[in-house]
Amino acid sequence: MLLQQPGQIGNLRLKNRIVMAPMGTNYSTTDGLSTQRDCEYYAERARGGVAMIMTEAMIVTETARSHHNSLCCYHDRFIPGLARLVQGIKDHGSHVFGQINHRGALLRRAVLNMEPVGPSDWINPNTGDAVRALRVPEIHELQGLFVAAARRLWLAGYDGVEIHAGNGYLFQQFFTERVNQRTDQYGGTLQNRMRMLLETIDRVKQALPDLCLVVRLSASEFVEGGYTQDEIIALAQAVEQAGADAIDLSGGSNESPQLSKYCIQPPSFARGCLAPVAKPIKEAVKVPVFVAGRIVTPADAEAVLASGSADFVSVGRALYADPHWALKAFGDVKAPIRECIACNVCFERLTLEKDVSCVQNPMLGTEFEALEFAEPQLFAPPQTPRKRVLVLGAGVAGIEAARIARGRGHDVEIWEKAQRVGGQIHLAVAAPDKTEVQPVWDYRWSQLMEMKVPVKCGVDADAAMIKAFKPDFVVVATGSVPREAPIDTSALASDIAVMHAWDVFAAPERIAPGTSVTVIGGGMVGVEVADVLRLTGCDIQVLEMQATAANGMARNNKFELLERIAAAGVRVITQCRIESLSERHLTVKIGQTASTQLPVGQVLIFANGPRSNIDVVTAIEQVGIPYARVGDCHAPGDFLSAIRDGWMVGLGIDQQPFSGRTV
Repeated sequence: MLLQQPGQIGNLRLKNRIVMAPMGTNYSTTDGLSTQRDCEYYAERARGGVAMIMTEAMIVTETARSHHNSLCCYHDRFIPGLARLVQGIKDHGSHVFGQINHRGALLRRAVLNMEPVGPSDWINPNTGDAVRALRVPEIHELQGLFVAAARRLWLAGYDGVEIHAGNGYLFQQFFTERVNQRTDQYGGTLQNRMRMLLETIDRVKQALPDLCLVVRLSASEFVEGGYTQDEIIALAQAVEQAGADAIDLSGGSNESPQLSKYCIQPPSFARGCLAPVAKPIKEAVKVPVFVAGRIVTPADAEAVLASGSADFVSVGRALYADPHWALKAFGDVKAPIRECIACNVCFERLTLEKDVSCVQNPMLGTEFEALEFAEPQLFAPPQTPRKRVLVLGAGVAGIEAARIARGRGHDVEIWEKAQRVGGQIHLAVAAPDKTEVQPVWDYRWSQLMEMKVPVKCGVDADAAMIKAFKPDFVVVATGSVPREAPIDTSALASDIAVMHAWDVFAAPERIAPGTSVTVIGGGMVGVEVADVLRLTGCDIQVLEMQATAANGMARNNKFELLERIAAAGVRVITQCRIESLSERHLTVKIGQTASTQLPVGQVLIFANGPRSNIDVVTAIEQVGIPYARVGDCHAPGDFLSAIRDGWMVGLGIDQQPFSGRTV
């Protein structure tokens, strides 16, 4: 297995070829100090077997904060906390590097009122903020700040430092002619556009000759007018000659969702998608090369290494989803990997200034993602009384609760009212590119089957049945049902079919190719219905009351989806309020315009969200058994909230009292 072979970066020997990519967390204090949460998060991934951890981007000056709660290293006061963090990683046998960065023109005034600066006066297309061109003395000052930050990381015990010169940040802004319009020694020719980065590398190497240095570059900008392959190869060779010990390749630019998707890829992107553009760069240099880009499974990593595109794989979101990815890959932990599904909820939360979390691993950044709690079936059960647990509902939330409870040693049985298990997972994977969601189910279901948890379908539980089962605790995971239509449809012509979005996901063939369709509700579900129907050439309009569509989706995924359906001719009408409905028309008010009529077409589809299904709760309360509602039957939400509920309620059964089995 190539992934398991040792490797070398500078004078450091790495135990395998897995590098944890630098990813934000927002787990620090608002002052940028490391916390116990930071330490536990990174230590768990070191415990999980990666050879090297690249901690999240740290800013080199307090005038360039990227997030409210991101780690910082612009002052010596950060050294003690970082030293604790580093020691926690090294205690588990991993090397640790720290990424240092300046976002330049991508700084946001909306976040701590940071002033965007760059090579030239510019307007950030994502924020609309005006960008001020740096003066030459300011460039030299910034170079010195990178040296000072690298020194602090060295004093904190870091094995090395990565200078972030990719993903659209300051050094890349200087390198690309799209942004750099300077006419002095830092603009114009290729050599001049490389100058700021190369001088910075030289200053770091002069000040810290024993420090191992990695430089991150974007292998391509993936945009018209971006730098060429020859130019990025020339930069990589110049970086190597300047003294870099390795090159870390990502892609794209975070200046907009349209370009950021090449850095933080949605599920439509192929696994190992950056390997082909990285390979020419790898072949042009002699130092080791890392490559990122949708490396989800060990097989993906093996393929990248075998292709000759990289010496090491830079694994990012997959380690949010499962900190023990490496040990599971090597067979040292006998449990399936929780695969990243590329939903990009992690990235969206950071953008919204929340702490990072993960749909597959909602306990990310807490003590409960430790192996003992995440994979309890691998350990002896705790010394607490074993309880008899009944789970009502075999959707994702229910089987997660059952998985954890059974792993903790409790007797568990699942009853499902439908004739098949899965709950809404069958709907969730119906839209294009959504097969990537399937591992949410597969990971949990495979463990239930391994633990031989009884699952009975077609069971409509009532009070008598629950009483006869004699449970100590009931987990109610009965999900949700479609909400009633928000408008009266009785005036519609009888030949117009009325459906809910779930009906379409369950059986899209019910709508003939070329049918004219109106979808009421342009949230994530509504636009995904449109995405399904565009494949059969339907004429589709989506009506959304809010100012933007597909709210609730991570922006990289959202913009790609909206662009895709727009290219297929789908009309998404926002700020659209329905006033009335007649036989074949909807009277609507769009924004501040006068009321107008829109044809309904042949099919009217409602995508107006579900409501909790709590019908069985009355029966449980009649019996008097303690219970907890999880997932949609608690509050309609997403898989993150469903899995979080199931996981933690499953753990909490240890603390539940016995019901008294004489009922």
